[in-house]
Amino acid sequence: MQSHYDAELKDTVRYLGKTLGETIKAQLGQEWLDKIETIRKDGRSSYQGDADRSENLKEIFKSMSDADLLTVGRAFAQFLNLGNIAEQEYNSAMNVDASIDALFEHLDKAELSADNVQKAVAKLNIDLVLTAHPTEVTRRTLIHKHKELSRCLKELHQDTISDAEREKVETRIADLIAQAWHTEEIRSERPTPVDEARWGFSVIENSLWEAVPDFLRELDDRLQKDYSVSLPLDAAPVQFSSWMGGDRDGNPFVTSKVTEQVLLLARKRAAKLFTIDLDRLQVELSMFDCNQELRDLVGDVNEPYRALLRPLVRRFAATRDGIADYLAGNSPDESDWITSNDELLKPLLLCYRSLCDCGMKVVADGILLDTIRRARCFGVHLLKLDVRQDSERHADVFSELTRYLGLGDYAQWSEADKQAFLLRELSSKRPLFPAKWDASDDVKEVLETCRVIAKHSEQGFGIYIISMASEPSDVMAVQLLLQESGVSWPMPVAPLFETLDDLNNSPSVMRKLLSIDWYRGYVKGQQYVMIGYSDSAKDAGALAAGWAQYESQEALVALADEFDVTLTLFHGRGGTIGRGGLPAHAAIHSQPPGSLDGGFRVTEQGETIRYKFGMPQLAKRSLGIYTSAIIEAMLFPPPAPKQEWRELITKMAAAGRDNYRGTVREDKDFVPYFRVATPEQELGKLPLGSRPSKRKPQGGIESLRAIPWIFAWAQTRLVLPSWLGVMRAIDKVKSESDEKVVAEMFSEWPFYRSRLSMLDMVFHKADPRISEAYDARLVPQELKHFGEALRTELKDSIESLLALTGQKGIMDNDPSGKESMEIRAAYLQPLHYLQIELLERIREAGEDAHNTTLERAMMVTIAGIAIGMRNTG
Repeated sequence: MQSHYDAELKDTVRYLGKTLGETIKAQLGQEWLDKIETIRKDGRSSYQGDADRSENLKEIFKSMSDADLLTVGRAFAQFLNLGNIAEQEYNSAMNVDASIDALFEHLDKAELSADNVQKAVAKLNIDLVLTAHPTEVTRRTLIHKHKELSRCLKELHQDTISDAEREKVETRIADLIAQAWHTEEIRSERPTPVDEARWGFSVIENSLWEAVPDFLRELDDRLQKDYSVSLPLDAAPVQFSSWMGGDRDGNPFVTSKVTEQVLLLARKRAAKLFTIDLDRLQVELSMFDCNQELRDLVGDVNEPYRALLRPLVRRFAATRDGIADYLAGNSPDESDWITSNDELLKPLLLCYRSLCDCGMKVVADGILLDTIRRARCFGVHLLKLDVRQDSERHADVFSELTRYLGLGDYAQWSEADKQAFLLRELSSKRPLFPAKWDASDDVKEVLETCRVIAKHSEQGFGIYIISMASEPSDVMAVQLLLQESGVSWPMPVAPLFETLDDLNNSPSVMRKLLSIDWYRGYVKGQQYVMIGYSDSAKDAGALAAGWAQYESQEALVALADEFDVTLTLFHGRGGTIGRGGLPAHAAIHSQPPGSLDGGFRVTEQGETIRYKFGMPQLAKRSLGIYTSAIIEAMLFPPPAPKQEWRELITKMAAAGRDNYRGTVREDKDFVPYFRVATPEQELGKLPLGSRPSKRKPQGGIESLRAIPWIFAWAQTRLVLPSWLGVMRAIDKVKSESDEKVVAEMFSEWPFYRSRLSMLDMVFHKADPRISEAYDARLVPQELKHFGEALRTELKDSIESLLALTGQKGIMDNDPSGKESMEIRAAYLQPLHYLQIELLERIREAGEDAHNTTLERAMMVTIAGIAIGMRNTG
């Protein structure tokens, strides 16, 4: 029986596809439309297992010119874009309160007191960190058209729409689809870090600015209705931070000047948005009655609220225009700029108190309350900018300095000597850096970044993250750099534990740090630690990384209790399974008990920002999922694993690590196979994010970033990093263990169950037949055995998972997710065969040949497949 989801969504996809077909026909003629329709039907049959149709696709593409391949690639990439828009609109139209409804239903069943609920809500602290580095493959100009398309679809699906209105909306949809078809879909150049930051600001302006206060109002209404509990006026349960323009780890394009520009642009955008809000407020707050507190401030005027707010509107406008002037190279008067959140919140709260005191609470709780909540969430800096840098870059500063001062080479010192030096200098009252020190450019850049932090407001920054942190000196070095650069406030410094060894060693490192009196004084009872998901999975495989992340968090929570500090764990998750991606609810419920007590901070990366927060309704739904999952996890924490579960998962993780590394690190054929079987080499030409694809340009697989590593395997549908070695390890340990204990783990432990749920999702995206098609054309005979062995393991792993979970088919427990992928299948299948043809032509032409049409077609297929798979990295 066809589900409502399936029927409604498929109807919309067909409608959009037909409209695109009309656009193609108008430009290229009926013959081209017939050709594309034949390819689409062959793609559908090929996906369903018809080998003859697969062969037909190969023959069609072999006979086409380069230019014709580009046209076909563009058509199917556009079809997939439209399918995603249809699904996004459908999801946003679903009941956005569903997650909140489920939460309150759960709370009601548990018969919790209002006091318990109030305490959980008071502790709610969700910090979503927007990052651009995994890339957004879709150009911003097309994102704008897609958003407008979503709006039109929403109108079209209104029950009350008239025939005339329907015709008008359908004409607009045809217009937008034609615009998109005639627009270059691939950027000609990589986005700059400033471009990425502007994109993040636009997500706030166009979606989150509306969604956050709306969501909080709905949550507050439910709390009042069900528990007589209100969100406090000073509550900021949701806030946003950013890495765009602050993450310089391996990205030479993020400089101190870029960071300063991004900080100012964020303030400018915030000033623009608050100018609009405050202007509307002062128009509406025309009342005469006010309390004595407000009267004392504004004097005997007829419109006291307007008298208070008008100067604020003027100052925000001055800030907006002044920053624009400054960025244009002029020297505006900064004396009237808004610089702190208090300058905004104090007058707003005074208006609120006065309205309540004068019997106008209904007015106070209108758009004024929304503006107060925006001020709490976004502030006058729009979001908090994190800074990230590699530990080696900080150590290089001190190596160069100590050599200059004749103290030896810091890099060669023992950890004890480094700590002694850093502690001595942290306590010293004299400057450390010589005035005439002519440092290298790399060192100057690190110091300039610290000076930018010193120059700007504490409220504009989040935390300073140190990647590849492995010793206490890595953290203290940053604290000394900040101190010497004039940062007068204790900026939170978070070590990022990324590799398997770093995760395992993290409790030891943090114990050493927290045992230092000076350090405990610096952190003032609040410690941030970032947990890396991408590099740990790339290093040791998904299962070993997942268990190491769990154990390290568990140990860090215990350590925080021992030292009486509040620990905020920062989860560096990607959108994909191989980078720690999980549905939000499952991710939160699989955390160790107590790990959410200090708040929940997580990266929202690349295209997942658009899928989760790109429209107000989607954003509200995503915020509802996070909020309900966190409140539930605080009120009903998952069980701590039993000792026998620990023993089994430890064995499984070790076996999974060995299986994974045995293939990726130790097999001499792996790297040669990876290079030819995937478009990894061609990916470097796609102008995705601002960062280079490798940390070290001359490095091999080990230096490849986790994002292109995942991206390359997703293109061929082997999605290798997400499953390699996992089920083999689970099966081996399971066969040697008590079946009752294994069954108990699955039924009672969210962490273990979430690992299997992740695999379920991965296996639905995997397709051994597509991988085999890549191998058949691109892999030399002597390496074909490698792909065959991997596909055999994939098929065996799928069978093992089904046996373990008791499902008949992959994703049977998530029919809407299964249908979602299958709706796109007919459009994805041709793109894979098209990409194979292109790869063969490009490689036959050799590196010296330069064929713009072929390269562009290749980029279109890469982006199209990523869109169809719903993830880049």
